[in-house]
Amino acid sequence: MSSEAIHGTEWLQAKFGSLRPALVAHCYRMTGSYQDAEDVVQETWLKAARGVAAFEERSSLKTWLYRIATNACLTHLNHRSRRVLPAGLGAPSDDPGVRAFADDSVAWLGPLPDAVLGDPGEVVVRRESVRLALVAALQHLPARQRAAFLLREVLSWQATEIADTLGVSVPAVKSLLQRARGRLDELDLDDRPPPGPEHERALLDRYIAAFEAEDTVALRAVIHDDFTLEAVPHPLWFKGVDVCLPFLERAFSAPGGAARLLPTRANGQPAAGSYRPDGPDGLWVFTVRDGRFSRAVKFHGPGLVTAAGLPARLAR
Repeated sequence: MSSEAIHGTEWLQAKFGSLRPALVAHCYRMTGSYQDAEDVVQETWLKAARGVAAFEERSSLKTWLYRIATNACLTHLNHRSRRVLPAGLGAPSDDPGVRAFADDSVAWLGPLPDAVLGDPGEVVVRRESVRLALVAALQHLPARQRAAFLLREVLSWQATEIADTLGVSVPAVKSLLQRARGRLDELDLDDRPPPGPEHERALLDRYIAAFEAEDTVALRAVIHDDFTLEAVPHPLWFKGVDVCLPFLERAFSAPGGAARLLPTRANGQPAAGSYRPDGPDGLWVFTVRDGRFSRAVKFHGPGLVTAAGLPARLAR
């Protein structure tokens, strides 16, 4: 029987479906964008479908697909700016009354809804590697360093496998890994384990209740003194309760008052879909530190809300 008969498009499609969530997570870590990750995974499927007849099982199908996806990401990242969050652009504003403005010229980092990561067991495995701070930090690495680091530290590939994928020598892989680890160490990521999802959900419920009640006293009880508030695509951001809470109070006084929030998860973190009277307008992603929220980032875009498994409309 020919290899084409054994490894046809229908066979690949059946296998690809089960691996797709993991490939989306990998491409998101590489690109910093859920939409870009979806595009690259679709490109991976097309390339794999064209080459499946030549697949000789010298590696597993999973490894073969990750190789295709990684190189598709590297091509995608050619001549592209690194993606950032507002805090990566400069110092915070100390004026809660400042007029916010959108800047679509910036290559913004985006969130990854947990709903796209697959079944709950797989989400638990993957969520640490897609946390917002880590993905933002990875953007500081050149693309090939980023690829080598992810293939080694997240997927546990051997140096020889990484070398074959990137088309470099094993010593070159070791050099890429050393430089990537050194740069990430300089960024001083918080590597403390997050609290369990039950604690995170309870904290999120308290935040949502306080937010919807426009109760800044209750909000103060669930956030740290150095709480940071960001909103993509607005380059301005705020740090500290003395600035963040007055800014939120001003938002509460806008026409329509506070938005309604529905709990969900994104980037392996507590999150909430935001709804205005005319529909969803974005996704909040929260970071927990020592029992309180230390950071909230709102990503504008109704599509993010539905991608997180939340409804397109709220019942009136």
